[in-house]
Amino acid sequence: MKPQHPPGDCSLGHESKRAATIGERLRRVYEAAVVAAAAAPSRGEAPVWGRFAIPRDVERRKSGRGDWTTVMASSLPSDHKAKIIDGKAIAQTIRSEIASEVSHLSQKYGKVPGLAVVIVDLPEQVSEAELIDKVYELNANPDVHGILVQLPLPKHINEEKVLSAISIEKDVDGFHPLNIGKLAMKGREPLFLPCTPKGCLELLSRSGISTKGKKAVVVGRSNIVGLPVSLLLLKADATVTVVHSHTHDPESIIREADIIIAAAGQAMMIKGSWIKPGAAVIDVGTNAVDDPSKKTGYRLVGDVHFGEASKVAGYITPVPDLALKMVLNKFFTINHEKAS
Repeated sequence: MKPQHPPGDCSLGHESKRAATIGERLRRVYEAAVVAAAAAPSRGEAPVWGRFAIPRDVERRKSGRGDWTTVMASSLPSDHKAKIIDGKAIAQTIRSEIASEVSHLSQKYGKVPGLAVVIVDLPEQVSEAELIDKVYELNANPDVHGILVQLPLPKHINEEKVLSAISIEKDVDGFHPLNIGKLAMKGREPLFLPCTPKGCLELLSRSGISTKGKKAVVVGRSNIVGLPVSLLLLKADATVTVVHSHTHDPESIIREADIIIAAAGQAMMIKGSWIKPGAAVIDVGTNAVDDPSKKTGYRLVGDVHFGEASKVAGYITPVPDLALKMVLNKFFTINHEKAS
């Protein structure tokens, strides 16, 4: 009989709580990697420091299309640059915190976090049943405290079935339906939170950017980033709007935001003119665009037009870093080895 976690069983005994504690350390290590990848300056780009005060004399006028637009007054410095959110420094702080916590776990329980990352390398040769069997096997392994299934999965494999098969106590990615369900409910706390969305909130918090009472716009509604980050922002007392492919006039909605989380997968979709002066911009997008000057023939850009946005925003994450994105999936294991 296949070992598995009984559906709907959310009770945690003493050993399960210990496993969840170790798994939480794993999630935080991965979160540190996500923070670094999401906000580390790209090679050759020096961070720009200094706070930007939102100008008071911003006028509002009606455009020819009949909607209202924000016009930055001339008091906005022509050489203004948004403060770059230093993801590398934030990630290093988190990793240092985790190393201390893992050391404590090792001394107290004689255990260090064990993570299993499941990557489907040869899609056509792996069946859904085989993948689920592997998840059940990892659920039953006491040395594995966290399970991460790399998404997206091949089209012939049902993602929901695979994620539901992961024991909720080992769901370090926070994608189990019960974890997501608790995230969506007021007064409930999931065992684990999705790493990239939590990383976005960490970037804001550790940069001194408050979410309480702020207007936040999430661009994109994927299960991996858009939906969970919108729920996290709600829990953090932001007023949240989700912009998606069927949203009418997304530009006018985004222009009202104090905080923008861009996760639509559309290259440089959000222009500088869409951003309210002083807004905080977290760009999760990673898109390849043609660039003959590069050996690869392409370069990576975000969902936000960085060059334009950095002249308006108060805080912004830099354009994607290819090297960091490539090592992100392995970063978790590397940091686990360092911490242990």
